[in-house]
Amino acid sequence: MSIRLAEFKDLKEMVKIYNQAIKTHICTADMDTFTVEERIPWFKEHQSNKYPLYVYEVNNKVVGYVYISGYRPGRKALRYTAEISYYIHKDYQRQGIGTKMMEFIIEKSKELDYKSLLAILLEINTPSIKLLEKFGFKRWGSMPDILDFNGETCSHLYYGLKI
Repeated sequence: MSIRLAEFKDLKEMVKIYNQAIKTHICTADMDTFTVEERIPWFKEHQSNKYPLYVYEVNNKVVGYVYISGYRPGRKALRYTAEISYYIHKDYQRQGIGTKMMEFIIEKSKELDYKSLLAILLEINTPSIKLLEKFGFKRWGSMPDILDFNGETCSHLYYGLKI
């Protein structure tokens, strides 16, 4: 296993993983899958030192990824706050990969001088909630029933950690 900075050649596998997550309706508010071309702008946003993107490999195969995004970028008072996101291929879930990626991204966030981390997730994403709580994240907020999956509503939760 290894965690390394993502390269453009990894984008195809990352898109496959994200599209799997979209289809579950528990990991993201996106409802339509993406092509590699559609995800290029997102990939480019995460090619900076401030908002890095990492892949998790098993036997040289990308099976997950984790990244840092700005939280309300451009608002100077929030410069020490970042959002973290992570996705794992369905065949590799519940094998400790989320734990390793979380340990890694928290340390990287400290190195980048972030002081607060946010994870924004769907209330029905119990595995992610358990992972965040394992690392000391607390529920900082809820946006009740703002998501609508074709008539099924769901709340958005904000989990936070001071680092």
